[in-house]
Amino acid sequence: MSSPLPDVAVLGAGVAGLAVAWRAARDGARVVVLERGAAGAAASHVAAGMLAPVAEADAGERALLALGLDSARRWPAFARELQDATGVDVGYRETGTLVVARDRDAAEANVREAAIRAELGAPVASLLPSQARRMEPALAPTIRGALHAPDDHVVDPRAVVAALLAALRAHPAVELREHAGDLVLRTDGAAVTGVGEVRAGATVLAAGAWSAAAAAPLRDHGVRVPVRPVKGQLLRLHPARAGEPPLLQRVVRFDSGYLVPREDGTVILGATMEEQGFDTQVTALGLHELLRDLHEVVPGGLELAVAETVAGLRPGTPDNTPLLGAHPHAPGLHLATGHHRGGVLLAPVTADVVAAGLRGATDPAAGPAVAPERFDPASVAA
Repeated sequence: MSSPLPDVAVLGAGVAGLAVAWRAARDGARVVVLERGAAGAAASHVAAGMLAPVAEADAGERALLALGLDSARRWPAFARELQDATGVDVGYRETGTLVVARDRDAAEANVREAAIRAELGAPVASLLPSQARRMEPALAPTIRGALHAPDDHVVDPRAVVAALLAALRAHPAVELREHAGDLVLRTDGAAVTGVGEVRAGATVLAAGAWSAAAAAPLRDHGVRVPVRPVKGQLLRLHPARAGEPPLLQRVVRFDSGYLVPREDGTVILGATMEEQGFDTQVTALGLHELLRDLHEVVPGGLELAVAETVAGLRPGTPDNTPLLGAHPHAPGLHLATGHHRGGVLLAPVTADVVAAGLRGATDPAAGPAVAPERFDPASVAA
């Protein structure tokens, strides 16, 4: 007797696809996860792990802020569930974020941003330079002020991926297929990979920057998945000598990047924003820009040793908001893609929205702002 078809095929094993697969399996579904390369080795491997909807708030992206705040509230339970299931500490830390101003223009912009965030329901505290340096003594003496967002937190994305993989590999109803080659959807809902065809009751497209290519056969049926790659380069730094105290205690953001400390003293310095297609080369110019910013914000960071230089591809959409949930114009297709800079932050709400759709329910976070069909020709014309 042949094996029954899986209930769900998830295309993509980044943090979004793995989180959806875990939720679906916990709901009782038989799940197969397909990954073109190694699980968690693309954007999730490069992500810094900031859970920072307040620090990243944009007055023109209110729906995205609401989604981010919602997902941030789900993160503590999500982290506890993962640790309880696997014993893996995902590095969830309630540290807060400092948004520092390097010059007068940035300081004036911070005043405006504080007012905007308060209006959006995400208040922050304005700090004098001396107050900011008391919180983070390593900050440059030249900074002109800062905003403090106490409710922005952080996780370690690589630990999150490790925990999700451990949970899925231990689950009897989950199959993980890595190095499956290019992932392409057929118009009848089957997934075509480099190693054959996979059929399932439902398909979840979670292929990150490669989602548009995977969904290309559906364009003639009026389905658009406008996800493009946005390149980001970053550096991982660590203390040059054993026993050195951590450089920072909390995330430090500035106008063109961020510094994210880990408990082991590692600091993530990122990230560039480049429209370079699928290029993932680390460039001298990209590293120069990052190190220049480091010198101006936390000059002592130049004493750290370089542990890794890496580049990845964020999956961007035209409005920077992800595509989540069942697609009404493609029966059986569910989307979990287009997270841009927020893939880690939005993992819990993504898993909940898509898993609810898979079982025929609706999560409160689902709605027009994240609707997968909002860029389809019929929807745009309406």
